[in-house]
Amino acid sequence: MTDLIHSTAADTAAAIAKGEVSAVEVAQAHLDRIGAVDEKVHAFLHVDTEGALAAARAVDDRRAKGEELGPLAGVPLALKDVFTTKGVPTTAGSRILEGWVPPYDATLTSRLKQAGVVILGKTNMDEFAMGSSTENSAYGPTGNPWDLSRIPGGSGGGSAAALAAYEAPLAIGTDTGGSIRQPGAVTGTVGVKPTYGTVSRYGLIAFSSSLDQGGPCARTVLDAALLHEAIAGHDPLDSTSIDTPVLPLVEAARNGAHGDLKGLRVGVVKEFSGEGYQPGVMQRFNESVEVLRALGATVVELSCPSFTYALPAYYLIAPSEASSNLARFDAMRYGLRVGDDGSRSAEDVTALTRAAGFGPEVKRRIILGTYALSSGYYDAYYGSAQKVRTLITREFDRAFAEVDVLVSPTTPTTAFPIGERADDPMAMYLADLCTIPSNLAGNAAMSVPCGLAPEDNLPVGLQIIAPALADDRLYRVGAAVEAALNDKWGHPLLEEAPAL
Repeated sequence: MTDLIHSTAADTAAAIAKGEVSAVEVAQAHLDRIGAVDEKVHAFLHVDTEGALAAARAVDDRRAKGEELGPLAGVPLALKDVFTTKGVPTTAGSRILEGWVPPYDATLTSRLKQAGVVILGKTNMDEFAMGSSTENSAYGPTGNPWDLSRIPGGSGGGSAAALAAYEAPLAIGTDTGGSIRQPGAVTGTVGVKPTYGTVSRYGLIAFSSSLDQGGPCARTVLDAALLHEAIAGHDPLDSTSIDTPVLPLVEAARNGAHGDLKGLRVGVVKEFSGEGYQPGVMQRFNESVEVLRALGATVVELSCPSFTYALPAYYLIAPSEASSNLARFDAMRYGLRVGDDGSRSAEDVTALTRAAGFGPEVKRRIILGTYALSSGYYDAYYGSAQKVRTLITREFDRAFAEVDVLVSPTTPTTAFPIGERADDPMAMYLADLCTIPSNLAGNAAMSVPCGLAPEDNLPVGLQIIAPALADDRLYRVGAAVEAALNDKWGHPLLEEAPAL
């Protein structure tokens, strides 16, 4: 079992295709691992044992018939509980959807099934993806496998923790303000935010529609590329989907692994450093920049002054969109219903249901967003934030006229203790300081592990940012850095599992 759960997704798929191991054996090994450790980690909200084994048997049947299998056929995956999955409970980490079983699949879910990926279950998350630590789940926090007393990042901490705990070799997250990359950084895994509109949002329970983006999570850059290609592509069911060919991401990752970045121009963003950044994080980041130079890249420092306004702009735009999106949870159509005893009006039932069904962070953001959109304040708050968003997008355009990619630390610090920032929302929001600009602009970004911070021996992430529709650059650079750092320190998640 140990070999099966430690194998990369690429190696697992190859072994299944050759008949060296069955998809059922692989699925069972991961289900056994979940059974052994998830009581401690709490990465999963729902484990679909029956569905996973049925999907694995289908892959084995296809191989037995001599059918050609896809590059991820039979590989297990942990799916963030924000994508609808037909016949499987989907809660978005909220009591208001407790027990809801969708009658349809999200497009991303359908594409995973078409690729022969074995979905193990649904992972824990901050309620409606609102949070930076996976402490805001209505079903309790997830622990970081490196240190179970610490957060695994948010909002997709369950997906990242499942990877780091060897409960799955692949996972899916969503990134609204950094919720794929930030958990990737603090768990030593790879997380990618694709260009907005290149992975379908149909069936993704919305938090902030102009920012939400599903994407791949994995333990290696190549595995992330394989998963990214499987889920990407135009979707006529999604009005924000971009009708453009899927880029050759796997090819970019394989080429990047050779380690030649000659001719590549890399920009270091000056605003992503200074006060508030943990010394060990900056040490590993600076070492990664030197690795890029050693691989042949030209490194220059760039200033993007508008990035300093990204955090306040985000925390007006995202709550405003959330206040609109979450109005649908009214106790009338689906999900939780409280107080419907025949003596109360529909308005009273809605108010009681929303009071009981939403957690404190969701309520905070709904109130903030409703205020920002209210008459008399719209232009002062929401309108101004959208102007800042435009400035940030233009600043990215200017930067990418000079360089091919930008780099920064993914997060200012390593994983902090569970509960440390629970009573300080501003300190919590600062965890997404480096990731939010890419969401506001809609371009592509990746977090790749770049070692452990010396002071606490916890993972650090290197963020790589590429222009919109240039996601292949992420995989070229990420694979090159990964290969170089593996040679230098060894891969933290391929050498030895965190103690659980």
